[in-house]
Amino acid sequence: MSRHTSYPQDGQPKSAARGPVSDDGWKRSLLLAGLLLFLALAYAASRDAHGATYKWVDAKGIIHYSDKMPPDAVNRAHVELDRQGRQVKKVDPALTADEVRAKAADVERQKQEAKEQEVLARRDRALLASYTREEDLDVARMRALTTIDGQMQSARVYAAALAKRQEELTEKKQSYGSKGAPPAVERELESVDSELAKTNALIEAKKQESLGVAAKYDTDKQRWRMLKSKADAAAGTVATTQSNSPTLNVVPTSAMR
Repeated sequence: MSRHTSYPQDGQPKSAARGPVSDDGWKRSLLLAGLLLFLALAYAASRDAHGATYKWVDAKGIIHYSDKMPPDAVNRAHVELDRQGRQVKKVDPALTADEVRAKAADVERQKQEAKEQEVLARRDRALLASYTREEDLDVARMRALTTIDGQMQSARVYAAALAKRQEELTEKKQSYGSKGAPPAVERELESVDSELAKTNALIEAKKQESLGVAAKYDTDKQRWRMLKSKADAAAGTVATTQSNSPTLNVVPTSAMR
């Protein structure tokens, strides 16, 4: 697009009116001339900015250069060059549907890993804050296992009483022979059988809980040792740095007199 300014037939611009020109007229003329110059420079800069060359490689490996990207190559990787052939922009190829899904899955995986790292860091801080000595973990471990063991002992005593009652009811039921036991005996025996099964399941669950608690404290103990070692090493480094720092001897004012 080019700009064109029209002049009258006498060769003078229309602003050159007959008669004397006032100061305001000259100022307006200068402002207009400056505006026209600014627009001309902006247009030239715009033409330079858009005078780019695109470089891309087609499916056959052939390199192409063009002042604009053809529609069938828009999604291909390409670079934009200025008038001096310098790269000013690089565009990666458009992702396929599989690549988009893979990228989304990778982002989600990174989020999950970051969340797990945050949880681990929080647990580490709590572990160091909860135990100041390694013996404290041993005490806590023994306390937790003792509690579970007490629960199992109570359950075993209860299971033994149920088993004894079950045996009594079974003998009583058999004593009725072919006549069959009364409904009350049958109902109590069913209730005892059910309660005994629940109690035995509870005992087994407590055994697994005891194993899990022991394993947890063993893991926490190893983790605590590592964290404490790192913390002590970091504290030692800071202390060494501070001790190696130059000290400033301040002479009292009274001693200078």
